[in-house]
This record gives sequence, C-alpha cells and structure tokens, in this order.
Amino acid sequence: MAQRAVKKNAITSDGIRSGFLSHLTHTIGRPLEFSSMVERYHALSHTVRDQLMEQWIQAVESYKNKNVRVVGYLSAEYLPGPHLMNDLQALDATESCREALVSLQVDLDDLAREEPEPGLGNGGLGRLAACFMDSLATLGVPAIGYGLRYEFGIFRQEIRDGWQVERTDKWLQFGNPWELPIMDASFEVGFGGRTETYTDDSGLVRWRWIPGRKVRGVPHDTPVPGYRNGFVNRLRLWSAEAVDSFDLSDFNAGDYMGAVRQKVESETISKILYPSDDNDAGKRLRLAQQYFFTSCSLQDMVRLHKLQGKPITEFHQKWSIQLNDTHPSIGIPELMRILLDEELLGWEEAWEITQATFGYTNHTLLPEALERWSLPLFAALLPRHLEIIYEINERFLDRMRNRFPGDADRIRRMSMIGEEGERTVRMANLAVVGSKAVNGVAELHSDLLKQSTLRDFYEALPDRFSNKTNGVTQRRWMMLANPPLSSLINEAIGTKWHTDLWELRELERFVSDSAFLERWRRTQEATKAKLSQYIEETQGIKTDPQSIFDIQVKRIHEYKRQHLNALHILSLYCQLKGNPNVTFTPRTFIFGGKAAPSYVMAKLIIKLICTVGDLVNNDPDVKGRLKVVFLPDYNVSLGQRIYPAADVSEQISTAGKEASGTGCMKFQMNGAVTIGTLDGANVEIRKEVGQDNFFLFGLTTQDIDQITQKGYRPQEFYERSSKLREVIDGLSEGRFSRGDREVFRPMLDQLLNVDPYFLLADFDSYTSTQAQVGAAYADAKRWNRMSILNSARSGKFSSDRTIREYCSDIWKVPVPSSSGAPKNTTPNPQTKRRSK
Repeated sequence: MAQRAVKKNAITSDGIRSGFLSHLTHTIGRPLEFSSMVERYHALSHTVRDQLMEQWIQAVESYKNKNVRVVGYLSAEYLPGPHLMNDLQALDATESCREALVSLQVDLDDLAREEPEPGLGNGGLGRLAACFMDSLATLGVPAIGYGLRYEFGIFRQEIRDGWQVERTDKWLQFGNPWELPIMDASFEVGFGGRTETYTDDSGLVRWRWIPGRKVRGVPHDTPVPGYRNGFVNRLRLWSAEAVDSFDLSDFNAGDYMGAVRQKVESETISKILYPSDDNDAGKRLRLAQQYFFTSCSLQDMVRLHKLQGKPITEFHQKWSIQLNDTHPSIGIPELMRILLDEELLGWEEAWEITQATFGYTNHTLLPEALERWSLPLFAALLPRHLEIIYEINERFLDRMRNRFPGDADRIRRMSMIGEEGERTVRMANLAVVGSKAVNGVAELHSDLLKQSTLRDFYEALPDRFSNKTNGVTQRRWMMLANPPLSSLINEAIGTKWHTDLWELRELERFVSDSAFLERWRRTQEATKAKLSQYIEETQGIKTDPQSIFDIQVKRIHEYKRQHLNALHILSLYCQLKGNPNVTFTPRTFIFGGKAAPSYVMAKLIIKLICTVGDLVNNDPDVKGRLKVVFLPDYNVSLGQRIYPAADVSEQISTAGKEASGTGCMKFQMNGAVTIGTLDGANVEIRKEVGQDNFFLFGLTTQDIDQITQKGYRPQEFYERSSKLREVIDGLSEGRFSRGDREVFRPMLDQLLNVDPYFLLADFDSYTSTQAQVGAAYADAKRWNRMSILNSARSGKFSSDRTIREYCSDIWKVPVPSSSGAPKNTTPNPQTKRRSK
C-alpha cells in the first residue's frame, strides 16, 4: 500500500494519538477506558495546545529578532467561541485528529461538544475583537489582545413563560485547557488613596500616588493561531487577586470573614462582565474593571519594551495601542502617569509619546453609550488620574480657545469635564484628544460621527478621523460554520478565498449555471434541515426547511427593533386568520439575543416575541405556514448553526443608530439576502451586492432629521395604517396575549406617545417590503441567483481587509507579503485580475 505523503512540519495522526494518550495519563490522570468525555476533551485540547505553543515560541522569537512594532489591542470583551475545531482548522489537523481518535474509538465531534463557550463578551464588540485577533495572526502581524478574564461571563439566558431569566455562566467550572497562567508577569494595580508632591534630586516638583489599596493582576495567555501559516499571537486576559489574600491576625482573633475580606473584594473585579450600573456600587466596579485591565496591560507592555533593552522614549515606536471603544480609554492618563511619575519624563515628552501610541475606535452614535463617570466617583477611585485629566483638559482647551475665540459653547462641549447637572468625566472626549487617530466602523457611522457626535472634534482635528468598516473572519463564519457550502465553493473556484475573500467574486461565473444553482439550493436546504432538527430537539417546535428562514439574532435593544419584526409577524397572522386559504409563502421567523439584566423594555421585547410564537405556533388556522422560534442563550456556537441556515437577514435598526453591525456580514457571506434600512454596514452591503439583491425599506437619517425638526407624532402613523392599528389594538385589548391587557402596556404607550426609534413610521414600509421578499423567494431561480451574488460580493467584509487598513493607516505596521492575502488593502473587485 502506498504511503500518504506527509507535508513538512505536518501534524500527523500518530502524533495526535500519542499526545492524546499521554495527556490522559500525565495531565488528566485517567486511563482511556475509564475517562469521561470532559476528561477526553481536556486531553485533546492540551494535545492541540502543545502544537500551538511550539509555533507561538517560534513567532515570538522571529518578531523579537526582527525588532518589529507590536499591536496592543485593548478590549473589554472578546468572544472567541470554542477553540478546538477552530484551532485544528488553523493547524490543518482536523482530519489527522479525527483519524487518530477513530483508532481509539473516540469521536472528535463528541469531544468538541464538551467545550464550553468562553464567557468573555456580550455581543458584536467582543466578536469583532476575536475576528481581529484571527486576522492579525493570519496576516502575520505581531499582536497581543488584552482584556479581562471574567470568571462567570455575562450570564446564561433561560426563557420562562416568555421572560428572560439570568443564570450564572459557569464556563470555567472545569477549568480552561487553552490558557496558561503566567505567574511571574503579574502586576499590582492601585485604587483610591491620595496624591502628594515632592522635589526630586534635580529640584523639579514631582507627583506620587499613594493608593489606599492594591490588587494583583495575573495574566492568562491563550494562543491565537493564524490560518495555516505557523504564526501564533496571544490573547492575554487578566484575573484579579488580592496582594495579601489571608490575614492571619484577623483569623486568630475569630474574624474569619475579615481574614479573607481582601481576597473577596479583590477577586470581585474579574468576576463578571458588565455588572449592573444602575447603582453606585455597580458603577464603581465597572470603572475599577476598566482601569484594572488597562493598567495591567500597559505595565505589561512597558515591561516587554524594557526587556528588549529599549528606552521608554521609544515606546510609541515599538507599540501601537488600539482602544476598542471607550472602555479602555482610561489607558491614556494611565500611560501618562507611568511616564511622568515612574519614568520621570517631562509633561511635553510624555504627552507626545502617549498621543503617538493610541488609536481610538468609536462603536456608537448613542449619547448614552459614550461613557461618563461621576466626578466624585472618579476622584475617590483614581485621584492621580483625575489630576492628569484636568491637566490634559486645561492644555487642550487653551488650544481650542485660540482656535475658536469667543465660542464658549464649543469649548464647553469639547471639555473632558461635563458641567451639566452632575459633573462628570467624559471618556469619549478623553479618547479623541489622547489618540493619534479616531475611526468609525462603517462609512455612514464615520460620517455621522463627524456631523453630529464628534463634530466639534472633527472640525478642530480633521486629519485625525478616518473610517475602518468592520469585518468578520470567513474562517470561523464560513469554513467552520458552513462546511457543505464551503466545500461547494472550494470545488467551484478553489481555496484562495480562505485568506482572500475577494476571490469569492469568481462565483459570479455560475449565476446562470442551472446545475450549480440547484446544487447551491440543495446545500442550503440541507443546512436548514439541520437547524430544523436542532430546533425541534431543543425547543419542541417543528419547522419546515422549505419555508423562508427569516432570522434576527443580535443583542436585544429597542434601536435594533426586534419588536418591529414581531409586529409584522402579528400582521401576517391577522392576514391568515382573516383568510386561511390565502396564497402565502411559508415563513419561519427565528430570533436570538440577550437583554441587559436591568433593561426592562428589552426584556419586554423578548416577552412579545415569545407571546407571538405561542400564539401562531399553536393556531390550526395557520396550518404550519407561520412559525416563530426564540433560541435562548445566543452565543458563538449557536451562531455557527444559525448563520448558514438563513434565507433572510433582518438588519432593521433605526437609520443612524447602528454603528456597523457584523451579523449582517456573516449572513451575507453564507448567502442570506438582507432586508434592512440604510444604517450601519447595510449601506455598504447594498452598494456591494447591488440594489436588486437587497430589500431596502424605511426612513433615512435625513428623513428622521426632517421629521424630528417638524415634531414626530407617532399617533398619526397609527391612525393612518389599518394593518398597524390592527396589531396595536390587538395587543392593547389582550387578543394576542390570552386576555392580558396590561403586559405590553408600557411598550404600547411608549410607541404611541414617543416612539424614540421611529418604529411606527417605518411599519408600513417594512411590511410592504416583506411582501416583496415572499414574492422573490417563490421564484426559486431568482432567489438562488440573489443568494449566490450576496456571497460572491462579500469580499469587502472580511476582517482581513479591515486589519490591513488599520495596519496601513493607523498602526503603521507592515503586513508580510508572504501572508497569502492581497497586498492592496482596497482592491477594485471589478477589475482585479484573478487566476482561474
């Protein structure tokens, strides 16, 4: 028998088998025959991690020797998703691993199902950070992702009687085999206390901070592999520990709780993502979390910088730090504190280094999402940093007064200290002033930042602003999530698209190929059938894979307008009730997403969706033509089931409210067709796919501005639309909620009297466009063509493209030409020459 050729440095099935058995014995302490599935999963994970660590060491040595600039990515969230299958794919070792386990009568897929979802994020912000880490490694860019190692994540969502119930997310219950605690790289972080001045040996007045308490930050490193390039970066997450975890004198005195009080208080910092901030204690903890992980990260970067023998004055030449939203913007005064108080630089030099180091990514247009901290809280927790912020602010405002003489209102708006009502520290203003570059995350978002949210800063510092449209990694969201479609694409156009998503344009050659269109349709239907099976097994709801799978999965928020979708479903239900024999394209509406625990209206939206589902799923007049499913505890793993099965992607946020969105990109890559407003990345998706392959509805940002100036009266839209009146009245009278007239009263009162997100104004446009969706789906040939073109034209929305733009425009980090990705960051897909 001919032996299979083995690539140089390939990971063989024999090697995996040997490593797996060794870890079962020496790491887990179990023989194979007596080991549990969880223990086998851990043994396999350690085996795969061993392979990653070898590449990690090689990567560190290579970029240390080459003296390159390193990207420090600071993010409060990461949503990497399960590691095992993703890392095996990156190592090109999936089949070798499967073969090795089969020889031991163990199934790889069974072990993969044992992996818990890392509870390190909440939504798009965290998943974007994870996609960026994937692309940085795949492009061979030296980078460290910094964040917090949340012990319990945000929460595990359950649905009871239609209401969201939060349960503790114990994702670390059995440990995390992918991470490495690095005990000798821990740092102390101070809080509270006081500051004082002293005169140094040269006669200069200096400041020192004497914290009231300190917490130790311990790093836990997770390897992040590039796609089949032998390059591995690290995700470094900080856990909080007490500097002195046990007070023996308190214990001996009988104060047993007091003996461990410092341990408990310290570890609280890294317990849970986004503690509720509707009380002072929650706000204090959030600010402490942000400062803790940012301070640890900066101290770590300074340590690594000095280990290479570099002077601190060259810090900005060797590090480029990106602030992923305002959460880590406290890093600006923290780096100033390190440079001024510990490295003893002068103000001007320290400020030049600081401003040349940071870049700031803004992720929101919502004023309430731009963080502000009460001045008393900030002063009590971080007194030295407040002094530094005052100095930064005073110097900046002096410049602005010279630039805009007599414009007191502008100066007030640009100040880092808010004077309206309770005095606050404005973190977004600090981030803009302290960064060399500021970017939005979609073309529309970046334009609106310049026109509204950050207009004063744009007029003063126009060269600082740019756009970096978000992207997602095709390796997670197509190759790993949708193997059948990926195989079909590989067969048709090859595999270059794995690292160059522009290559999907080659699929356009097949849009008139009836045989390929049929294979495309059958592949998607098989994927929908798998999701149908999952829904029946977990929710007990039968769904028809032949129906339109119309999906909206994302964080539950009023501006994302899941309740607009629900009202439309009620309108369809009324249509079917009025004429059960009407011609109707069957629909399955699928929802998923979490509401913040203290967000009452978002929780009511979930209740509405579940109430509508209970109504339509059990009415015999509907005849199964309309189904509604809410899939609880939406996360990366569930997303990998959902995105490939979508026919319709719901991107229906109020125009001008969504910064970008990345779910829209995942749907598009997998061939879903978008129904959406001109908001966020929708604008660019429509431009790429063409208006004939996108279902557009609703008000534009300009329309909303005009209506707002005239005075928006939502009651007028209610009175004007018979369909809208029917569903609003039905909810008000309890016809859709088993006679309960009060449950949705808060939502209806808000919609009819205020409607801050223009849901009623967009209702008729949305329902009429949804009718167009049904008609298009009924024409199978047309729909298949639309589906293929959406996937084919998704090249712009790879995170590889986004990272290339950051490298070129902000970080000034070269992307190695051997990465396999296109050198041109923004190629023209119409003219780019391709190899067949």
